[in-house]
Amino acid sequence: MQTSSRGTWNSKLGFVLAAAGSAVGLGNIWAFPNQVASNGGAAFLLVYLLCCFVVGYPLMVAELSIGRKTCKNPVGAFRALGGGAFTIIGFWGLTCGVMILSFYNVVAGWTLGFVFEEIAHFAGSEGAVALLSDLGNGPKNALFSIVFMAATVGIVVGGVSGGIERATKTMMPMLVGIMLLMIGYVVFQPGAGEGLSIYLYPDFAKIDANLVFSAMGQAFFSLSLGMGALITYGSYLDRSQNIPQAAAFVTLSDIAIAFLAGFLIMPAMFVAQNQGIAIMDGSGNLLSSTGLVFNVLPTLFHTLGGLVGFLLGLLFFVLLSIAALTSTISLLEVPASYLIDEHGMGRKKAAVTLGAAVGLLSVAISFDTNWVGRLASIFNNIGLPLGGLMICLFLGYYWKTHNALEEMEDGYPEVKGGPFGRIWPVFMKVVCPILIGIVLVTSAWPVISSMLGN
Repeated sequence: MQTSSRGTWNSKLGFVLAAAGSAVGLGNIWAFPNQVASNGGAAFLLVYLLCCFVVGYPLMVAELSIGRKTCKNPVGAFRALGGGAFTIIGFWGLTCGVMILSFYNVVAGWTLGFVFEEIAHFAGSEGAVALLSDLGNGPKNALFSIVFMAATVGIVVGGVSGGIERATKTMMPMLVGIMLLMIGYVVFQPGAGEGLSIYLYPDFAKIDANLVFSAMGQAFFSLSLGMGALITYGSYLDRSQNIPQAAAFVTLSDIAIAFLAGFLIMPAMFVAQNQGIAIMDGSGNLLSSTGLVFNVLPTLFHTLGGLVGFLLGLLFFVLLSIAALTSTISLLEVPASYLIDEHGMGRKKAAVTLGAAVGLLSVAISFDTNWVGRLASIFNNIGLPLGGLMICLFLGYYWKTHNALEEMEDGYPEVKGGPFGRIWPVFMKVVCPILIGIVLVTSAWPVISSMLGN
């Protein structure tokens, strides 16, 4: 089966960067350091690393195998392998992706808005600073979300190799370069040592069931699993590619960037505290990710002042914008591939139509940003684990792991006789479904309790 009519990656590096870009997003730079700081520092980091390989990596291999086997979008892939009844798994992934994109695009717009906020502060325009830093300003939020969606559509219109691969080959090195540059400055500032100590020295006493579940949920979300993005990206893979190896590269890339993000944000938080900026609330708990990224850190950059403060602030929010864009293009590509494959729509029309529809949802959310948290609770915390669980059960007990291993033989001929071929089926049939099921229950219960008013 050929992928040329739909597009294909030009190189293994192009695929790895695109898939890593899909996985790497605001969750790695925004949410991950906050989770680490709130859950025992390096203890959480170690559990997170373990979860990425115990749960995330096997499921990523599964999604890529399904995608390459069928050369279709998630809905078409499950129809091809299991018949019409199983398309619900693909449709669920599409729904999660579209709804996540609708609010994620608003948050991405915030990051872009703060790029201009830093410029306005450096220029001394306090009126513009007040406007651009107001996360509750509906018209401003709507404008930046539209701009961000337009950029996303523009890349997806360019196609797999000419749009997504070309963009991520530029953006991913930029992202890592900016992060390393900022780390090189921040870690030598007064107060940074305390943040590094918390980050690098584990407090094993804090490891409990809640920490493990939090780490597992973070790993699941940060690797972009359960919503069909990697099935879609896998459908563009050349048959000569080694799927387990490619998945390992993507997982390692995601972990590396999350680790670097912690190396930047954790010291920066305590540099801010050293400058007299509060990073804890009245109860002694660390501020939320939103408060840290869009309040504490801008205040730090402004306090540093001068050209250094301006450049650090500008680079930081450019970094966040790049991370967000690498994710929004994959979130839009999934439903775009559905319209292209299943309804014969041209790529440009599919991307523009979806961009306009999701953009309207983003505009609505822009005027009531409480929906960001609500939708994240439903589709991030419940939707993605549910999608991942369905994929595990489908592959393990319907399509069967031996068929997936046969698909992997193209690019990895000795897969069945090696350790991977013996261990991976056990994870897909037993380990991953149990662990993902636990994550799903622990994530869903607080949401359900809140809805019931308990």
